[in-house]
Amino acid sequence: MRERCGLLMVRRTLPLPLVLLLLATCKDNLTRNSAPNPQSVAVLTQHNDNTRSGWNDNETALTTGNVNVQQFGAVFTLPVDDQVYAQPLVVGHVSVGGGYPNVVYIATVNNTLFAYDGDNGRLYWQRSFTAPGMRPPRNTDITGGYCGGSYQDFSGNIGIVGTPVIDAARGTMYFVARSTTGSTFVQHLHAVNIVDGNETAGSPTEITATYSGNGDGSVNGVIAFDALRQNQRQGLTLLNGFVYVTFSSHCDWGPYHGWILGYDAATLQQRVVYNATPNGFAGGMWQSGTGMAADAEGNLYVVTGNGTVGDIADPTSPTNRAESALKLSPAGATLRVASYFTPSNYQFLNDYDLDYGGMGGFLIPNSGYYLTGAKDGNLYLLNKDAMGGYLPSSNQVQQVVPLGGAANMHCQAAYYKGSSQEFIYVWSENDPLRAIPFDRASNLLDPQGQVVSSIGPTGQSGAVLAVSSNGSKDGTGILWASYAFSGDAEHNVSPGILRAFDANDVTKELWNNRQNVSRDGAGNYAKFSSPTIADGHVYLPTFSNRVVVYGLR
Repeated sequence: MRERCGLLMVRRTLPLPLVLLLLATCKDNLTRNSAPNPQSVAVLTQHNDNTRSGWNDNETALTTGNVNVQQFGAVFTLPVDDQVYAQPLVVGHVSVGGGYPNVVYIATVNNTLFAYDGDNGRLYWQRSFTAPGMRPPRNTDITGGYCGGSYQDFSGNIGIVGTPVIDAARGTMYFVARSTTGSTFVQHLHAVNIVDGNETAGSPTEITATYSGNGDGSVNGVIAFDALRQNQRQGLTLLNGFVYVTFSSHCDWGPYHGWILGYDAATLQQRVVYNATPNGFAGGMWQSGTGMAADAEGNLYVVTGNGTVGDIADPTSPTNRAESALKLSPAGATLRVASYFTPSNYQFLNDYDLDYGGMGGFLIPNSGYYLTGAKDGNLYLLNKDAMGGYLPSSNQVQQVVPLGGAANMHCQAAYYKGSSQEFIYVWSENDPLRAIPFDRASNLLDPQGQVVSSIGPTGQSGAVLAVSSNGSKDGTGILWASYAFSGDAEHNVSPGILRAFDANDVTKELWNNRQNVSRDGAGNYAKFSSPTIADGHVYLPTFSNRVVVYGLR
């Protein structure tokens, strides 16, 4: 083909249609046989790793010097069949298509999984995971709760929503797909081979569970998992050979509870069942789609939303722990509350739907601290091993940083460590982008030293953030922010914007995809689906049935 391409340069007497066909074939062949991408960084889970900090510190191509409208922009588009709520994941050097490309995996709410070449957009395979004879659930199937039969948090299908997780050693991806006949609703945990999308042994397995308790919806002292009401919103977590799946609700449609289910990654046998409110109600887990964090010792970290706190008039009881940050340790077939924190004003938060756990929390890397946030505009910095418990008079935590009541905290925060400072970034709706230094000497945030940039989202939701850099090398740290450019994305599909800032000084915007909108515009904002930065590319999910890929042009 290379010789034929050369001949095209001299044999100009060929018929024009044949010339065009050969040129197109030649271009495709040259693209797919070009030198492999020198980078091969994997993003195997939501927000990069189990800290959930959203930082890829192995990005060597993109810098503050070349991410600008002249050198950087859209390079190709990956078409899919529906909206993308799950963050795209990337695996390097996969043996597929006759080579070893970097592959990007995209899941849609139509229960479809796509595997594309992450460097040139070649489609390797796509598979549907709707149960036979069924369809994905739709927003019109959600008829209860405070939505009053008009559920608008989703605008259509509700298939694969939570970000999958990939076990690179096994070459296996895990995700939850939902299906219905219109009257019967099921959720299945799938484990598929990343090379061809085929189900592995034991997959899929239907998600069911029971837990002892007399709480909402219990029958004879037992609570049963409800596949219609339980919303699988958080990213999945892979830890020590177990796949953990968490659940919240749709429109607070009860009875529902916060569930964590753990499955053997090799067999998909259910091994762990935890219910956050077995003698109460609610306590869902969602954190704007951010997955549970986990540490090297095998502990899980999650924040529960509104619901029952304590048991039998004891708000310190570990039995019911809604409105709480939890450190959970494996304990046989369940999880044990090793430490927790519940805000002193939890009843106020409950009464006014100002849930703790609206913001995506994360473990600050290489520290003992867990950053969380509530819809009342407060950040809570917690000692992950001694979170503070509950006291009615005060919050015995490492630090409380109020951002103000306008910051409703439907957002994903992120982290970066530069050569001289490290920052946590938060960008809630109706609030500016904030870069707040973290001081290692005091293990405190420095609100007085924060750098504030422009106002962004003026309606729900806030921005979802991610960071790329080449370690802590100056001139490489970039903060990426995706949010609804206009309108209110809580109940509407809204146009989106992707922006890039200097991570060391967020007052310096480097680029955004509306500077040259005809070339770089992506379409509609993908709510709570973070951009993925890997191997010199930024993969931006959308609600416009595509993932737009940005890179150096």
